[in-house]
Amino acid sequence: MLGILYVMHKSALSRFVHIYFPPPRYLVLPAAGLEISTSSIKAIFLKEHRYGLEVASFDEKKLPKGAVVSGEIVEPEPIAEHLRELAKERGIRSAHIALPESKSYLFETLVSGDSQEEWYTEVEQHIDEFVPLPPNEVSFDISPLHKIDDKTLVVGVGYARKVVENVLRIIDDVNIEPRSLESETFASMRAILPADINETVMVVDIGKMTTKIVITERRLPRFATTLDVGGQALTEAVQKYFGVDEKEARKVKMEHGIVSSGGNDDYIEAMLSTASVIREEIKRRIDYWQTRARTEKDCLTISRVLIVGGNATVRGFPEYFSSSFNLP
Repeated sequence: MLGILYVMHKSALSRFVHIYFPPPRYLVLPAAGLEISTSSIKAIFLKEHRYGLEVASFDEKKLPKGAVVSGEIVEPEPIAEHLRELAKERGIRSAHIALPESKSYLFETLVSGDSQEEWYTEVEQHIDEFVPLPPNEVSFDISPLHKIDDKTLVVGVGYARKVVENVLRIIDDVNIEPRSLESETFASMRAILPADINETVMVVDIGKMTTKIVITERRLPRFATTLDVGGQALTEAVQKYFGVDEKEARKVKMEHGIVSSGGNDDYIEAMLSTASVIREEIKRRIDYWQTRARTEKDCLTISRVLIVGGNATVRGFPEYFSSSFNLP
């Protein structure tokens, strides 16, 4: 797993004992997965299944507007308050935490050597070439993708230390033990895609306030960006057209989507004014990557597009995007 910071409070011996002599199930401290996004705090709880892990439950606490702006924590007090409530209600004592994509610096480079330590040292010596911050203010990690001749192509992600520290400060304030910190881009790709996938896939996550676009190879992101437009813009278009409140507008949006049913041309036009913005931004990224893949030997063309997120089920979205991109 690629992570920015692993928080370990155990000695090497205790880690060895934990791995090879696992404690009884009732002694294992369960950990939630947490994400602090622009509109809410999300928590996911997993359980063991004979085929692997599966989702046991999910919870969410809405945040006031302005608490998080473009991935940056602006008002920590309401975030801590809602997180404290969530921890109390769900018994969260430790967590794996996702860091926002919009505050990350994704990079890739060729490195020499055969070990993670050698790759890490080489990247660290040149980190200012990948992350436009003073080296002592950067937290980063890397993961190998594949070999190119006698070198290894690694994918990395960096964050300003203050971004990491701001998240940790809130987590500490509510008495949750951080088990790991990881870029949401890397974590979500592992959650969405199968472990044995070898193709290059674009994943479009249409959330409430933002749309995240990731191009991933073997579940490792090679390109990522966040658009400041999401499903809320569609909801507002419905509100304006029908003159209804937000709750009713969300219901209409999910039921009618962007499917023409005769006599609703004005409604469809209002919806497409937003949907087309997302579509054109996606198309720009597809064209960029397909052109790059035709000229660089370390890239594969995108084979398909996956639409995910809270607004992925809006009627007509998959068909609308598929017809525009000539990709399944």
